[in-house]
Amino acid sequence: MIRTIEVLFVILIISGAFVGAAYFEVLPAPNKISPINLDRLSLTTLQMLDSQYDLSTAAFQTSNPALWGQLQVALAASLPPNVVYNLTVYNVNDAGGPIYTNGTSISNADLLGENSGESTYTVASSNVTFNFTPQKIGEGGNGGTLYILNCSDANGWWITGYTPQSLAQDFYNLLSPYFVNTVMVQNTTQLGQILNGTSLQGEAVQNAVILNTCGEVIPIPSGYYSSNGVGYDSADNSYAQYSYTLGQRVLQYNWTMASIVGYPLYYVSNTALFSGIQNTWGIYGVQCIGAASLNAFLEGLDNQTYSYNSNWITSDLSSSGPDYLSSIAMNYCNYYGIYPSMYQTFTRALPNSILQSYHLNIAVNVFNPVGAYNPAAVYTHNPSGSSNINGAFLALGLTRTPDARVTALSLLSYYQPSLYPSEYTAAGTSRLVVLQLGMIGGS
Repeated sequence: MIRTIEVLFVILIISGAFVGAAYFEVLPAPNKISPINLDRLSLTTLQMLDSQYDLSTAAFQTSNPALWGQLQVALAASLPPNVVYNLTVYNVNDAGGPIYTNGTSISNADLLGENSGESTYTVASSNVTFNFTPQKIGEGGNGGTLYILNCSDANGWWITGYTPQSLAQDFYNLLSPYFVNTVMVQNTTQLGQILNGTSLQGEAVQNAVILNTCGEVIPIPSGYYSSNGVGYDSADNSYAQYSYTLGQRVLQYNWTMASIVGYPLYYVSNTALFSGIQNTWGIYGVQCIGAASLNAFLEGLDNQTYSYNSNWITSDLSSSGPDYLSSIAMNYCNYYGIYPSMYQTFTRALPNSILQSYHLNIAVNVFNPVGAYNPAAVYTHNPSGSSNINGAFLALGLTRTPDARVTALSLLSYYQPSLYPSEYTAAGTSRLVVLQLGMIGGS
C-alpha cells in the first residue's frame, strides 16, 4: 500500500514538472519553423499568371489600364495576404545601349522589408514563333537517306496494334526532318532496287538507314533475291541465305539496319511469293526462318562464309522486370523532345558474345545492359584491326508492341544531329518580368 502511494506521488511530481515547463516554454513562431520560400513562390506565381498567356499579353500592352487592373486582381488572389509584391516589366533591347530598360511596374507596398525574394521570367510577343532547325544527317557529304519499308506486298509480325503502313507514317513524321532524303519503299520490287544499289528518286544509296516497319518480319523481293544461293538455301530449305545477303549489303553500302521489335529477321514476307503460306499464327504471305536468320545476317555483315546456324542467341529478360532507359538516351530525350516510357519489357536481348564473334562495337546502349545482355543497342561493325565503321545495326528486343519513339530516339542518339535554335534579334519581341516579394512584419 505504501509503495503504491509512493508511485502516485512520483507520477504527480513528474506530471507537474511537465505541465510547468510547457506553460513557461517559448515556442518559435510558425514562420521560423516553416518559412515561406519567397523565390519559389515568386516563380510559381509568374508561371501561374502566364499559364493562359495572360502575363505575356499584359507585358506587351503596358498602356492598357484595364488589363493591368486585372493583373493586379490576379496577383492579390494568388499571393498570401501577408505577402507584398513589386512586379516590373523590362524591355529587352536588341543592340546598342542598355540591354534592359524599365517598361512599367505595379506594387502594393512602398517597401518589401529586410528579407525578400524574387524571380525573373521571360515572355515573348505573340507575333514570335520559337522553333529549332535540325541538322540534316548526311548534310554536306555522301548519304543522308532514310529508307522506310512501307511495302504493300509484305505483312508484319509482333507489331501488335499496328500495321507496317501505320508505323511507316509515324516514323516519317518523327524522323524525316533529320535526314537529307526520306524515301518510302512502297513494295518489295523497290526494295530489290535499292538492294541492287539503284536509287528510287535520285537519292544517295550509300550510307543510308534501312528502317524495317514489319517487326520480326523482313520483306523479301521476288526473283534474284529469292533464288538459290542468294535468297534461298536449298540445302537447308531456308531463306536464311537472304538474311546473309542483307548483311552483305549493309557491309557493302555502309547501311544502318534498324529492327524495331522482337527477334530481328525471324520471318520473311512476300504476299505473292508465299500466298498460301502462313507463320502458324494465321498471318499469310509470311515464311518462318527462325533463329538461323539473325546468325546469317551477322555472318554477312562480318563478311564471313555463309553457314546455316539455327542456334537461338537472344535472351528473355522479362522475368527480371522492365528495363530502364540509359542515362545517355534520357539526355537525348530532353534534347530532341522525344519521350517514350522510360521503362520497357524485353524478351529478345542480344548477348555480348556477338561483339567479338562478328567484330561489333556498341555505339549506343539505349536501355541499360542486363548482365551479359543488351536489350536495346546500336551496334557498329568494325572490321578486324580497323577503326572504320562498315555497317551498323539497331536491335530493339522489345516485347511484341513496338514504340516508334524508342526507334527514333535510338537513331538520333546514334547520329546525334544538332538542333539550331532560331535567332530572335528583332526589337520588341521579348520582355523580362521581375516579381519581387516581401512579407509584412518581416520573414
